[in-house]
Amino acid sequence: MTSVLLNSIIGVVLLMALATGVLWVYGAPKHWAPALAVLRGVVQLAILSVILTGVITNGFWVALALLVMFTVASVTAVRRIHWTRDHALMIFTAMGAGIVVTLTIVFVTGTIEFSPRYVLAIGGIVIGNSMTIATLAGRRFTELVRDRWDQVEAWMSLGATPRQSTRDLARDAVYAALIPSTDQTKTTGLVTLPGAFVGAIFGGVSPLEAGRFQIVVLAAIMAAGAITAVIIATWMAPVRVKPKALV
Repeated sequence: MTSVLLNSIIGVVLLMALATGVLWVYGAPKHWAPALAVLRGVVQLAILSVILTGVITNGFWVALALLVMFTVASVTAVRRIHWTRDHALMIFTAMGAGIVVTLTIVFVTGTIEFSPRYVLAIGGIVIGNSMTIATLAGRRFTELVRDRWDQVEAWMSLGATPRQSTRDLARDAVYAALIPSTDQTKTTGLVTLPGAFVGAIFGGVSPLEAGRFQIVVLAAIMAAGAITAVIIATWMAPVRVKPKALV
């Protein structure tokens, strides 16, 4: 066990050194960001592993863990778009709606067993992907409006409402936000072996059952993401002034 842990540490350090070195040589800004992200992930996963030992079978603590995940994910998405009270309300509402509706369907229909361990597993996956989709939808909409502000102003000068003037841009932002999840779903089993599938097999589940679980996870991600992206694009659509540049 000690040898495996040591080898893992060496491997991760070398990989992060490689990533940082490549970005540094190329002159990319914040070339240390990937390494810091991995370091943060290591700390968080270590803490989570200890916590889950006593949480995974307790419904109350699973619910609390998911609430913490949701809060952190929502705050992260808001910061990526631009921190305002309205954006915070928008992200919490959009992600919350998508996640709750999707998980309700999954468990009420009996597609996945309603137990603390499965709620935590699929809930965490859906929350994480909803965060990514929310960030992409918000950032893409803002970028499109900034890039095509002359077009937006032209529509409003012709009598269009702020919502009407950005309707096509909002739809494009929704489509763009779902591209990564759509591509991941289309190429599952051909290009990638998803973590849920591999983890289930390593846990002793049959490949057929692991595949069924993974399909449910992918469908849940797409459903929650679609709801999240549409709510965000609809919420942001009535633009009256040119948005600030994102960082």
